[in-house]
Amino acid sequence: LSSSNSSTRKLAAKSFSSGLKSNINIFSIITNTLSKDLDIDKEIRGFKHSESFRHLNNQVEKKDVDCLTETVIENYEALSHRYYRYKAKKFKVPRLEYWDRNAPYPNQKEIKISWNEAKQIVIQAYSRFDSRVSDIVKVFFEKSWIDAKVVKGKTSGAFSHPTVPSIHPFILLNFQNKLRDVMTLAHELGHGVHQYLASKQGYLLSDTPLTIAETASVFGEMLTFKSILKNCKTETDKKNILRSKIEDMLNTVIRQISFFTFERSLHEQRISGELTVDQINNIWMETQSNSLGKAIKLNDDYKYLWSYIPHFIHSPFYVYAYAFGDCLVNSLYAKYEQGYKDFNSKYINLLKSGGSKNYKVLLRDFNLDPEKKEFWQDGLNIIKNMIDELEQLG
Repeated sequence: LSSSNSSTRKLAAKSFSSGLKSNINIFSIITNTLSKDLDIDKEIRGFKHSESFRHLNNQVEKKDVDCLTETVIENYEALSHRYYRYKAKKFKVPRLEYWDRNAPYPNQKEIKISWNEAKQIVIQAYSRFDSRVSDIVKVFFEKSWIDAKVVKGKTSGAFSHPTVPSIHPFILLNFQNKLRDVMTLAHELGHGVHQYLASKQGYLLSDTPLTIAETASVFGEMLTFKSILKNCKTETDKKNILRSKIEDMLNTVIRQISFFTFERSLHEQRISGELTVDQINNIWMETQSNSLGKAIKLNDDYKYLWSYIPHFIHSPFYVYAYAFGDCLVNSLYAKYEQGYKDFNSKYINLLKSGGSKNYKVLLRDFNLDPEKKEFWQDGLNIIKNMIDELEQLG
């Protein structure tokens, strides 16, 4: 689906949908059974909503999640609808096929970056922010706490793991000289810095709840993105980097909230009785078309794609976590760009606190309140500003 060949993308999408369709009755039975189980569990535990267990696990209040969800939905038109209209125009079509949503742009050339270049880019980005943070980043390189080489048998993905507080974190990633790999390096180093600073809290309190788990990683990624964008040599490179970042952020925020609204609607309707395949398909098509807008064409093949999201089965209601973390950090980053007083020291103290303080208490230092739409809007405006800049470039 990320191929530069449109025929390959179409074939992949059609084949994928066909495979899902042939198993859709099984997926439907599983989904109905799990939803009923959630409802029974809700009643036994005295929860008000099927999703309540997830908020308790995430140490987050439902009213904050509601505020996030409402604000993101209100921004569908200004963000995703607008961006996909822009992309359709560049593809010279009135509407993009759904398999072209994440497709490379016509004649787009991939940027290649060496490991040493990536190292310098990331260190420089963190150094421009604060030497106290970049000094820790440098230690990860100097002491070889990063396993980045691609070798046979190595697991895919990327993570930073602190094992126990008395041991420094280790980072695993698979560096393949792509721009995305540089962002991943910056992201995992953010986690590493967070874990390194929070270790003083000890075994029980150093680990962070979901609400602030992505604070340093997404922040570090944004620092690196801004640094790369500033150093772009050509307008074409600048456009490519902006497009890539915007798509990543839309997938993290808009797409995940649309998944969350699908789950909410499905589990709410399931309380009244078992749902047919068509009913589930209809919920999926409605929530997804609302988020993507008219510039993306969703045909009959698309209606089965709800059944490939593993979170719906293994981790119900988890998906809002991605948007929550991303928007929270973007709101923090907006404060940094505005030159908020003593931002750096307050930010470092936030990282040092680990899981010892509630996220609302930590955000008060920055005069931020997640119960208010302005908080989430500030984060979403980061994406909006990028689309503004992209449209100005043409």
